[in-house]
Amino acid sequence: MEKAILLSGLYIITDHVKEADRDPATIAQAALDAGAKIIQLREKYASARQMLSWARHLRQLTQTYSALLIINDHVDIAMACGADGVHLGQDDLPAEEARKLLGSQAIIGVSAETVQEALEAEAAGANYLGVGPMFSTSTKSDAGAPIGPERLRAIKQQVGIPVFGIGGINPTNYREVLKAGADGICVISAISRAPDMGAAVREFLA
Repeated sequence: MEKAILLSGLYIITDHVKEADRDPATIAQAALDAGAKIIQLREKYASARQMLSWARHLRQLTQTYSALLIINDHVDIAMACGADGVHLGQDDLPAEEARKLLGSQAIIGVSAETVQEALEAEAAGANYLGVGPMFSTSTKSDAGAPIGPERLRAIKQQVGIPVFGIGGINPTNYREVLKAGADGICVISAISRAPDMGAAVREFLA
């Protein structure tokens, strides 16, 4: 399947839930079993060695399920495990530099909170945008105040690449994000902390 076709719908981001004994591999396996097609490995406090170990395992899983693997922040780990791409924040390596390292076929996503950041990311060669936070979230300690679906709508009207909403998205509010024009939604704790992760994924996909 073409990578571009997969850049829509449900986008799962791992969140290591230690108290529930759910590591990225456990979360990814449940999500893929339930039909998810995009997995992002995001672990802010893991060592590079641990990240690489998880990344290689997730690479095998996503290939088995014909899904995409995106690595958060770490271009080197994306290269080392053969991931489909990388997602970069505003303080990470610029998209154009990541492109030089990863090549023309890699998927590069960039976080954006404003129309200006979105336009700059698109001009730098980003393949998609992660726009947020849509709502209040406790998953990202560095997340700013919610910008809401209306900001996503404004960004979507100005760019020509897929736009995903992120931040505090759950089964009660995701429709607001899609109605604002999002091509897809990024979900973290609503999956990783759900009593039944597979059922939670299927609910979003339905």
